[in-house]
Amino acid sequence: MSNITLLSSQKLFNGTHNQYQHQSETTNCPMTFSVYLPPEANNENKVPALYFLSGLTCTDENFSVKAGAQQYAAKHGIALIMPDTSPRGEGVPDDLEDDYAFGQGAGFYVNATQKPWNKHFKMYDYVVAELPKLIESELPVSEVKSIFGHSMGGHGALVIALRNAKNYRSVSAFSPITNPIETPWGQKALYNYLGDHLPQWLQYDACHLVAQGNNQLPMLIDQGLDDQFLEEELLLDNFISATDDAGYEVTINQHEGYNHSYFFITTFIESHLDFHAKYLLAE
Repeated sequence: MSNITLLSSQKLFNGTHNQYQHQSETTNCPMTFSVYLPPEANNENKVPALYFLSGLTCTDENFSVKAGAQQYAAKHGIALIMPDTSPRGEGVPDDLEDDYAFGQGAGFYVNATQKPWNKHFKMYDYVVAELPKLIESELPVSEVKSIFGHSMGGHGALVIALRNAKNYRSVSAFSPITNPIETPWGQKALYNYLGDHLPQWLQYDACHLVAQGNNQLPMLIDQGLDDQFLEEELLLDNFISATDDAGYEVTINQHEGYNHSYFFITTFIESHLDFHAKYLLAE
């Protein structure tokens, strides 16, 4: 008996784009995720996977519909795995002030330790452990994987890859939150999810993790210079300083005229799929 329920299926670039739901033991609620399987994926041929972590307010559908990534995944023979950004549903707490940067849709890819968030908001464990195990057992997807993301999801991708470098072939990000302990979004999320305990905060801060000398892996970042969140929330310059100081090799492309939107992601998505394919398909 399958542990996942198929909600919808679309043929796309001779592969299939499916949306699934399952009952998560990690988040204690139903979780929805999307998977694009290229034409090569079948019971006899498992394909490597590229996990995409979305940003604030997104579901699994934002990237699926807007980014145009499936055509490049089909070209390379790579599966795309697209989870939701947080637990959702009846009984899952949300921000009482209706702040889009916290609560449902804003899990920040951490394991919450503070009530009432700690019962459901375990997105770090969900992405690192539960979801890959489920995917690899239920679908024609191998254990070979890379990870990328946008904004809050870029933060999640960098943190997860830096803390689990042996599990991923490569990591990339569009407009990532790189130093959340120094930003309004990050400080609210980390304080409410983790409490007033700085050592826990630091485990979810890419600048700190790089400075600690975490294992290197291939890394790519693209950032638009007209991004309205660049100076206050993303703090890319802090990350550049941290990688320079640590001697951490990273390719960072900064683009005039581009903002924080999916128009930016769509423009450069092919280069990210090409980047990851080089490592995912290597022997």
